[in-house]
Amino acid sequence: MAPYQNMEEYNLEITNDVKERFSKIISEIGEDVDREGLVKTPERAAKAMLFLTQGYKQDAAAILKSAMFKESYNEMVIVKDIEIYSLCEHHMLPFFGKAHIAYIPNGHIVGLSKLPRIVDVFARRLQVQERLTEQVLDCINDTLKPQGVAVVIEAAHMCMMMRGVQKQNSVTTTSGFRGSFKNEETRNEFLKLISSSLS
Repeated sequence: MAPYQNMEEYNLEITNDVKERFSKIISEIGEDVDREGLVKTPERAAKAMLFLTQGYKQDAAAILKSAMFKESYNEMVIVKDIEIYSLCEHHMLPFFGKAHIAYIPNGHIVGLSKLPRIVDVFARRLQVQERLTEQVLDCINDTLKPQGVAVVIEAAHMCMMMRGVQKQNSVTTTSGFRGSFKNEETRNEFLKLISSSLS
């Protein structure tokens, strides 16, 4: 047995149910579900959908609480360029981009890997970018109770790129600020840092 295995596990009953629904959709649009290239597509699509919506079964606050540590540090902590992949709830098409998160501790810090993890929890649901921004912001603010928290998300939406207005170069930016980030000087410091390069 390998020292480490990262294995995906799926509820067989749910997977089979979703698989049958995808099979019907493929058939209804005029394709042959028995064609060689499509034989396994319903199962793959079902597993992909269940993977991309796994956030419904995850608790973002519990993830943060699992790695909170008492610490006197009280300056800005930033994790930027966190990759985001989510599904637009209006068309179930992907949107993707980056999140930038900052907080100012108030007696506790959190393990840095937990911030990208909570982004994934909320991104792996049917979403709109505005709500995603608020959910990440509120989870950190309510759980960690920092002096302040800031979240900026920049994303491209396939529903705008592939259909509808078909604008391939548009990017949507959303932001939210709590506590000390309501202060213009603090907010500007954060915005400057996320737009700068360390190299």
